[in-house]
Amino acid sequence: MSQQNGLHVAVVGATGAVGQQMIQTLINRSFPFKKLTLLSSARSAGKKIMVAGQEYTIQEAKPESFEGVDIALFSAGGSVSLELAPEAVKHGAIVVDNTSAFRMDPTIPLVVPEVNEADLFNHNGIIANPNCSTIQMVVALEPIRQKFGLKKVLVSTYQAVSGAGAAAVQELKEQTKSIINDEKYDPAILPVKGDKKHYQIAFNAIPQIDKFQDNGFTYEEMKMINETKKIMHLPELQVAATCVRLPVAVGHSESVYLEIDNDGVSASDMKELLKDAPGIVLQDDPENQLYPMPANCVGLNEVFVGRIRKDLDADRGFHMWVVSDNLLKGAAWNSVQIAESLIRLGIVSTNE
Repeated sequence: MSQQNGLHVAVVGATGAVGQQMIQTLINRSFPFKKLTLLSSARSAGKKIMVAGQEYTIQEAKPESFEGVDIALFSAGGSVSLELAPEAVKHGAIVVDNTSAFRMDPTIPLVVPEVNEADLFNHNGIIANPNCSTIQMVVALEPIRQKFGLKKVLVSTYQAVSGAGAAAVQELKEQTKSIINDEKYDPAILPVKGDKKHYQIAFNAIPQIDKFQDNGFTYEEMKMINETKKIMHLPELQVAATCVRLPVAVGHSESVYLEIDNDGVSASDMKELLKDAPGIVLQDDPENQLYPMPANCVGLNEVFVGRIRKDLDADRGFHMWVVSDNLLKGAAWNSVQIAESLIRLGIVSTNE
């Protein structure tokens, strides 16, 4: 595990759902770290966890925690990132931040390695990890943009409750049991814990993720719209989103309608393009009922694409179905992937 040559990696928010996935992903990828520092809030400090057979003690995240750290993976909430990410940079670390704190800052790269890895060269110490629902969509769109151009994207999402945290998954389980047993239940988390009303998620679909903005779109929908344009360097791209929470524990699904620049492209052309595209697994065989489903993507890093078909009215219009594990490609894996890219591009060296 430890090696003379390697990086000192810190995980901030190490006890959370995404933090735990980040740690496991570092292990699964045999990431070249010589030292691993696990940081969390004061509430979790002192807790001991096992990582690949070795016991680690969770430490409270403070500015001095980042002394000697090479890469710091943050997933502890926007306020923590705003406070501590600049401190980590002052101590010489490169921060990969999984919150929304820095995503739309024009001076900070917002990166999905399959799409805009070269933007990593423009970092000033902080790199933003995009929203989970944005990540899987742009992975599927980028090969299309490169070959056929991209003019318009309309997306409806079917998002898992784990996107709202471990407590939301627990609420889903408890509500489901209560409804089956004709028992009372009291929703307390979804759609948004800090909003005025809460609704059942079990046996339901909630067309609200995050709070509503003045334009009628939710903050989650605006994240998808704005982040897609930034990641793909397409400020003129037409994007609209409707984000819906479903009673699924893990795995976001998306129905995507897109319009390309080229004429005469067939659904077969689109499938041929995507079957070998980076980070994508094509599952598209309607005759044999093969298509992506969230239940089958849990624990997998790839983005799964299927149901590709040409629009019946618009020659340049296509529909597709995109599914991915929101805790992995949507968060932990994309963060570790960015760290791997930093090494591969020579931005960070593993040599002492």
